[in-house]
Amino acid sequence: MKGLLDAALADPWRTLDTLLDGPLHPGGRAATERLLDRADVGTDTRLLEVGCGAGDALSLARDRGADAVGLDPDPASDAAASRTIRGGATALPVRDDAVDVVLAECVLCLTDLPAALAECRRVLRPGGRLAVSDVVIEGDGPAIPDRVAAALCLTGARSRGDLTAALDEAGFAVRATHDHHDELVAMRDRVQERVDYDALLGLLGERGERIRTAVEDVEAAVDDGRIGYVSVVARAE
Repeated sequence: MKGLLDAALADPWRTLDTLLDGPLHPGGRAATERLLDRADVGTDTRLLEVGCGAGDALSLARDRGADAVGLDPDPASDAAASRTIRGGATALPVRDDAVDVVLAECVLCLTDLPAALAECRRVLRPGGRLAVSDVVIEGDGPAIPDRVAAALCLTGARSRGDLTAALDEAGFAVRATHDHHDELVAMRDRVQERVDYDALLGLLGERGERIRTAVEDVEAAVDDGRIGYVSVVARAE
């Protein structure tokens, strides 16, 4: 059992994939649909999804008639069928001015943000749209172990203001910003309903107590708004 717990902690996103249906971010498919709406994704839209994972958002874009291609450091085994290519956000294997929309959900906080935004701007045609959703931190974030922070995408999280400033510096004009705090809380609650933290972490002894304390600190930060989740649509100038 402890081996299984270690594996779950080492790859928390794969673990979440077994607990949640659809995209692994607050709001799930419904939030992705709304983001695609705001980015004007429709018939023949040339869309590149950075960090496409299992390809749920690609399917939603294609259902609208978009010409959608995914990019991921570790493409799924059915990459050929899903038109997914291997690559990272800071060196997109795409020519200049090639796409109408770049979609990046819960991805940019894991990258060198200025480099990733510069690449997004390069591959977008003039007037193209960048549709981003990501974790944000306001004020002092929780003091938690580095491993926990990395697992929860908090290591590279920025404030909403810092994210907006980075977009501006990269040559984007923000069209709209939406807050997804309620969806973040709902996602947290769904995981809590399906996982007995006390029983599982109790098997890890003192280490489990440290992880439990870190999780409680993160949950408190979510409740009081220090940790949030936002989506932004910005236009390439």
